[in-house]
Amino acid sequence: MNLEKVAILAQHLARLLPVRQLAFGAALLGLPALGVVTAFGLAPGTVADTIERSTVTVDVPLPAWTEAESAGPERFSNQERVQRGDTVAGLFARLGIADEQAMTFLRSDSVGRQIFRQLIPGRSMQAETGADGELLSLRYFVNPGTVLEVSRGADGYAARERPAASSPRMFYKTATIRSSLFAATDAAGIPDAVAMQLARVFSTDIDFHVDIRSGDRFSVIYEVSYEGGEQVSTGRILAAEFVNQGRTYNAVLFEDEEGGDAYYELDGTSRAKAFLRSPIEFSRVSSGFGRRIHPIFKTWRAHTGTDFAAPKGTRVLASADGHVTFAGWRNGYGNTVEVRHGGGITTLYGHLSGFASGIRAGARVRQADPIAYVGATGWATGPHLHYEFRISGVQYDPMKVALPKATPVPARLKARFDAEAARAAARIAMVREAPSSRFE
Repeated sequence: MNLEKVAILAQHLARLLPVRQLAFGAALLGLPALGVVTAFGLAPGTVADTIERSTVTVDVPLPAWTEAESAGPERFSNQERVQRGDTVAGLFARLGIADEQAMTFLRSDSVGRQIFRQLIPGRSMQAETGADGELLSLRYFVNPGTVLEVSRGADGYAARERPAASSPRMFYKTATIRSSLFAATDAAGIPDAVAMQLARVFSTDIDFHVDIRSGDRFSVIYEVSYEGGEQVSTGRILAAEFVNQGRTYNAVLFEDEEGGDAYYELDGTSRAKAFLRSPIEFSRVSSGFGRRIHPIFKTWRAHTGTDFAAPKGTRVLASADGHVTFAGWRNGYGNTVEVRHGGGITTLYGHLSGFASGIRAGARVRQADPIAYVGATGWATGPHLHYEFRISGVQYDPMKVALPKATPVPARLKARFDAEAARAAARIAMVREAPSSRFE
């Protein structure tokens, strides 16, 4: 059936059938028929577009052709991390360095040869090479704060060490404790250095040896420094919130006019206390204050302090500001440090394996300064710290004695602190409610 016959049939059906039957008939005739009926809305030869058109030609002048100036030799950048068992030669091969002259220089230069002694797994090395693999520049992060640089000039190679030019970025994270603080921070991708800071900041109110419970949660804002896209150090905690057994604690870092900084609660009270509850990080109480059977003499004796079990070499911290009055051997205490504080208070640290640098009678110490290391000297059956807290010569239980708060925010700085604390609280609230445990 040709198109003309289809059109005549459609017009005939339109006169004979109601509208609904027409639709059914059109469906029977198929889509081509409907297409033809629609097309008959315009008479043949009708021009629907009446807009006038014209062609405009514009000459566009092109800049004169010039040869591009030479940008110097080709440079190829690469970066690799040191793997366990790596050698400098193997690392250079992965970086695309094929330059025996550079290798000879590194072996003979007093600064450059450090690279052979400090290939630490995980550290980053960045290199620029020429088209033939010749070394043009090299950067190696010797430690988080130091970069070893090697550069090639007209007179050959030169090597130097310089401080890392870090640019800090803020990280916002939140996590819930299921088993331990470190397990929670690992799951949230929070560096161990930040976990240690969290414990120190809140240690005056939370005993991390015994107080942590499953379901406790925390939110934290902290700095991480980068150079050339490489993480070089973990910085300070700027603000944090810790919910322990249903009670909420806050910390805001605040800097005074002289550049000194400290942590405070949102109301301006000091986050620190005049004394740390525990002078050792992440240990457990192995023997409390009071009468007990002595582990060596097997008789009932008064235990005048608290014992913290920890591996040999663990740092022992000064529990408050003060002056060292004794550092040496003292009978059953073994290696001992004694510190005098204000208000007739002294603290004693016994069974030490050694003393921190500069610790001697007369030395001044600040709260949380390392003063010694855990050991098993004197009357001890294993490595631990014996810690005593004395007021006017009388021993008190270090875990129960009331510890006064430190100085709050000075009145002259309170308005500025309140503004910063409000911003910190708003950020922590945002982190706390975030569905993800990490964002920047």
